[in-house]
Amino acid sequence: MRLICIVKFVPDVDNFKYDYENNVLIRENVRLTLNPDDACAVAFALKVKTQCPKTHIEVVTMAPISVKPHMEDLLRLGIDRGTIISDRLYAGSDTYATSLVLGRYLSSQTYDVILSGTHAIDGDTSHIPAQLGDLLGLNQMSGIIKVDEVALSQTLAVFEVETEDMIATYEMRLPAILSLTRESSYKLPYIRRQDMDLDVTSRLKILSNESLGFEADEVGIKGSPTKVAKTYTKEFNQKERTVIGTDDEGITLVYDFLKEKGFI
Repeated sequence: MRLICIVKFVPDVDNFKYDYENNVLIRENVRLTLNPDDACAVAFALKVKTQCPKTHIEVVTMAPISVKPHMEDLLRLGIDRGTIISDRLYAGSDTYATSLVLGRYLSSQTYDVILSGTHAIDGDTSHIPAQLGDLLGLNQMSGIIKVDEVALSQTLAVFEVETEDMIATYEMRLPAILSLTRESSYKLPYIRRQDMDLDVTSRLKILSNESLGFEADEVGIKGSPTKVAKTYTKEFNQKERTVIGTDDEGITLVYDFLKEKGFI
């Protein structure tokens, strides 16, 4: 079975810069981390490989070259191949332009399932999985919290999706795009001590626009129809904190609080 994971490395929320003139995040020379939903997708792929060692996993990202160490760490976990799509021409691409770039690469690959996260913490639009489905002519489902590994085959996937009021089970013919959420139980393992310095450069490929052949007005800011009208800094109010003991006074405070909120 061949699995391709589409991942995104997002800025550290405590250390990022913003281009207010073009209304885009500055991703160069910024500390990045693997998007939580995408980490669940990679973790699921590794779980499948544990049960079926012949499974081939590729991780693909469109990102600055600075993500190379992060990709190398994923390869050290057991990923077979990593692909970084990076070119200055792509800087400032919105979800549509990003989907065009990823879609052009994926259209030349062989796969049974494309895995991704549902949301990214730096945008939260969830556009790309659905847009890739449209571009590649594939079925796509977001919000997946569990995939039935036993039922998973090269032609069928069975999975659970959580909505606001229920958990529904779906069957989907493959190939397809399955998008997981951080609410799933899939967690990335740690790199084994003996693999921490493993040389994985032979399994990492870097592609530029020279390989994909986009015109300057098709990608980047020029090729992005999404325009940010306004940005603002969200303000958080400090919540009141009450420290209580386990004496009668503390018990009374807890009781009164629960009663006020309607729990009692």
